[in-house]
Amino acid sequence: MLEHGETRIDAHRENAMPDKLTVDLHPLFRSDRDIDKAIRNTIFRAAGEKVPLVEIIPGKGSGKLRSRVLAMLNQPHLKKLYRRVEVAPGNEGMVLVHLK
Repeated sequence: MLEHGETRIDAHRENAMPDKLTVDLHPLFRSDRDIDKAIRNTIFRAAGEKVPLVEIIPGKGSGKLRSRVLAMLNQPHLKKLYRRVEVAPGNEGMVLVHLK
């Protein structure tokens, strides 16, 4: 599990561009401000480093956190950075953000 808003980087080759960034929101679920900051920082980092995919893990639960994540991603300053957002097929506890 990632620590407080930490982003995990997955790359298949050493010194290669990462395939994706992952942010786990489980440790942050009680702080709206920390959730927003973790998502924003990860999306901006992925866009700046040309990482094609961001995995956001709000978990399954009641779906409130996932709804919050999707609403946040709909903000214009973030929306312009990606081409598509989807709930992971077969895993409703993960949101996939496909960057431009």
